[in-house]
Parts: sequence; structure tokens; C-alpha cells
Amino acid sequence: MYAVIETGGKQYQVREGDVVFIEKLNVEAEETVTFDKVVAVGSDNGINVGAPYVAGAAVTAKVLKNGKGKKITVFTYKPKKGEKRKMGHRQPYTQVQIEAIQG
Repeated sequence: MYAVIETGGKQYQVREGDVVFIEKLNVEAEETVTFDKVVAVGSDNGINVGAPYVAGAAVTAKVLKNGKGKKITVFTYKPKKGEKRKMGHRQPYTQVQIEAIQG
């Protein structure tokens, strides 16, 4: 069984036991979080697609940790103007493990 969930403006296809890096949530490690924005649920019987979400479906997950991704370098410049800017960015994330899919 799998589900397609929506969180942080992105969609993820998940199965039970999967470990997924998602956009940062305001929860602490070792807590349980429930995703109720389930776009689709697939099983052996077929697929159930919502409009926009599947009614009564939910995915529960356990938060493993919060952290920051690797640093990326953002460099912008305008040629022949002597204008340049160099910045770094580390995207925050939440690592979750999918425990159960209802629906």
C-alpha cells in the first residue's frame, strides 16, 4: 500500500517504513505527526484519487530529527558593472519515518 501526501507545498509518494526528508515542521524529535492531505491511496485493489484530497485518509509518521541540508552557494553578478554578491544557504528539513497509512 502506498499514498501520495502533500506537505510544505510538495507531494511525496510514501510507503510504510519509508524515511522521507520533508520541509521543516514545527515539531520536536520522537513526536508523531499526522498528514491528512492525502492526494491518492494505492493498494492491491487499485488506486483511490481524491478531489483534491481523499476523504478519511491519513498518514501517520514519527519525526526522527530536524536539521539543515548541505550548504549551497548562491552567486549573482552583473557583467561589466562590477556588481557581484555571494551568499550561502542551508535548507532546513524534518526527517520522518512513515508508520501507518489509513484509507
